[in-house]
Amino acid sequence: MQESMIDIATADGRIDTFITRTQEGGPFPAVMIYMDIWGLREELFEIARRIATTGYVCLVPNFYYREVRMRYDTRNAANKVVSANRLEAQVRGVMLASLKAVSNAMVVADSGALLDFLATDPGVRAGPMGAIGYCMGGRHVLCAATAYSDRFRAVACLHGTELTADRPDSPHLKFGVPGGELYCGYGEKDAHTPPEVVARMAHVPATCAVTYRQEVHPGAGHGYALPDRDVYDSQAAARDWEVSHAMLRRQVPND
Repeated sequence: MQESMIDIATADGRIDTFITRTQEGGPFPAVMIYMDIWGLREELFEIARRIATTGYVCLVPNFYYREVRMRYDTRNAANKVVSANRLEAQVRGVMLASLKAVSNAMVVADSGALLDFLATDPGVRAGPMGAIGYCMGGRHVLCAATAYSDRFRAVACLHGTELTADRPDSPHLKFGVPGGELYCGYGEKDAHTPPEVVARMAHVPATCAVTYRQEVHPGAGHGYALPDRDVYDSQAAARDWEVSHAMLRRQVPND
C-alpha cells in the first residue's frame, strides 16, 4: 500500500488528509471517509486501507483543521475508545464544542476543495466516487453528496447524528443524489436515531430518485461500526461492509 498525510488547500487554510491506495494498477476511483466526533486517527486510517485494497483511492480528511488539527483519544482499561456519553463531563464538553464548530456548510465547502484536489491527481480516475460517513460524518456525507451529486454516487451513512434536525440545513430535507445509492446503517439502541428518525429517513427516496437501503441492527448502539470503540458490534459492521462494497461495485466500478 502507498499512504501519506498531505495538506490540501481550502478557502480557510489547509486540511490535513490521510490518503491511501494500492502500489500497483490504477488510476482508481476515489472514496472519501467523513470522520466521526473523535477526528483523525489510526482506526479510520485502517478503514481507509481496507477500502483501498479493493481498488480505490481513499481519503480521510480532518474537518477539525480550523482548530489546529485537534485529536481525541480517550480509552478504557481494555484499550477501547470510550463512547462520548460515558466520558467525564469536561472531556465530553470539549469534544462537543469541536463538533459544533464544524458546520454542514463548512464541510460542503471543504469537500469542494478536496474534489478539486482529486481532479489533479493522475492516480485518481475521473467520474463517480463513493463516500462513507460515521456519526457526525453521517450527516456531513449526506450534505456533501447533495452538493456534489454529479460525483458522489454511492453513499453510506453509519450511525449518523442529526439526520432529521429541526433546522433549514437538515440533510433529510435537501438530500439529492438522483440515480445514485444511499445506505443507512442504524443501531437499534442508538438514541441519535430513534424509530421516528429512521422512519423519516425512509421517505428520502420520495423527494430524490435515489436507491435507498437501510438496516437497523438489533442490539447495536451508537458507534457500533467502529472497530476500536467500546460498543463495537462486529456482526452489524460486517453487514454494513457487505452492503457498502456491493453498492460501490455497482455505482463506482473500479475495473
